[in-house]
Order: sequence, then structure tokens, then C-alpha cells
Amino acid sequence: MTINQLLLYPIKSLGAISVAEALVEARGFRHDRRFMLVEPLTDEQGHSYGQMMTQREHAQMALIDVAFGERDTLCIWHRHHPADVLTVPLTPPQTGETLPVSVWGSDDFPAQLVGQEADNWFSRVLQTPCRLVFMPGHERTIHSTYQKPTDYDPVPVVSFADGFPYLTASLESLAELNRRLPEPVEMARFRPNIVLEGVAGPHDEDTWGHFRIGDLDFFSVKPCVRCVMTTINPQTAERGKEPLKTLATYRRADRGILFGQNVMAGSTGVVRVGDPIEVVNRI
Repeated sequence: MTINQLLLYPIKSLGAISVAEALVEARGFRHDRRFMLVEPLTDEQGHSYGQMMTQREHAQMALIDVAFGERDTLCIWHRHHPADVLTVPLTPPQTGETLPVSVWGSDDFPAQLVGQEADNWFSRVLQTPCRLVFMPGHERTIHSTYQKPTDYDPVPVVSFADGFPYLTASLESLAELNRRLPEPVEMARFRPNIVLEGVAGPHDEDTWGHFRIGDLDFFSVKPCVRCVMTTINPQTAERGKEPLKTLATYRRADRGILFGQNVMAGSTGVVRVGDPIEVVNRI
């Protein structure tokens, strides 16, 4: 069993970057989902806050790609307008300007505002008011129900990901789904960080409790419940019924329709495409 692909999503719900190696950190891979787009809103007391934006409500976000640029920058463009490129620092300078934000009903936490140029670019491209925010520090903790001890942080933390630092899925699980679908889909529908290859069979990763990639420990937290975002074609931003409709016929559980595993790292270090995977124990 080996790593087939490593994927980073620097801005939540936008395009992926495939990398040959990635640095495992407490909140997820370095540079993974450290940025997020939010809708600027005001509460009943007149206080400003940011509402998370994703492809679920804004399917056109699927058409915005990102790449690492020179001098520690991130380059961002719409696939239909590749010459119109926004460049932002991978670590924006701290200006002291923050905005309370939340992810899926989490407690509000302060996120750093990146700047007016980025806000204007995204608002124009997506044709809706939005702001780009950055997570500068360990501000958001994993839900206490799922916290596990680690060797790098007393309280497990997460970036702007939906709930957990890492998501794994295997090529074997995707092949089983595609065998059942009228038209095959790409792994991009499921937005994993770590794509596995050579597992014992479809969804074998569901049975892993503790596994190692090289000498780094990882722990499965729970199966990933899939939503309508998987029905958005990442190449066209068009919505459909698949693959969720077919997944529901054989992957439905009490909590929802499952594909992939939410995972936490037990240590930090570097993982690489092609690294061997060892299952230490099963659930």
C-alpha cells in the first residue's frame, strides 16, 4: 500500500494543488485550507461577521484554480479567464484587522482579513460580496468528542477544513463506485488530502484505526459523510445527482452517505507520494 497522490486546498472550496511531498502539521498539511472566503454579514447587534462560503451554495467556486507562485505567494484565477490573476502572500502580513468567522456552526473565532484587493477580485469574479480571510494561528479546535492525544499539541486543532485535518480515500473505493455509476467520476469530487493505492479492497480504509505513513502515525476518527458538493462537476461547475445517488444505494449509514475517512496525525514530519503505508490496528 502506498500514497498515490497528495492534495492541498489552500483556499477552502477552491481548486486543489497536487504535490510530490507535504509537511504534516497539527491543523493539516502546511498551506492546506488556511484561507477561506466568507460572506460579510451583520448581526442584530450591528456586529460584523463572516459566513463561510463553499461550492454548496456557490458552485462557480469550482472553476477557480490556485497554484503556488514565486516568493511564497499563491496565484489565483478563474478557469475561463486565466489571464486575470490575483496574487496573495502565502502568509499575509498581520495588520490587526480581523473578522469573527465560523465553520459549520463552530464557535466564532477571529480570522485575519487579507485585504481589499483580494476582496474586490473575488467579489467581481463570483459576482457576490465576499471577503478573503486567513487563519494565522491555532485558533480552532477539533470537536471535543473526537479529540485524540498527539505529540505536538495538547489540544487537537484544525484549519478551515469542515471538521478534521486530513481526509483519506483509496483508488479501490473510487473504482468500486465507478463500476456502479453510469458515467465514471474523478477523485476530485471527494477532495481528499491523501489518496491511497493498493489497499485490500474497496473501503478497506474504513477499518483502519491506527496506520503509519513512513514513520508518521495517523489515526482514523470517523467515516466522512458526503454532501451535495460531490454532485458538482469540478470541471464545469454543473450540478447533477451523481455520484451521491449511487453511493446512497450501498454506502448509506445512520449518520449519512459515506466515502473516505476523516483522519488526525499523531506526529509531524514529511510524507511523499509513493511512501509505504502500514496498518497498525483495525477498528
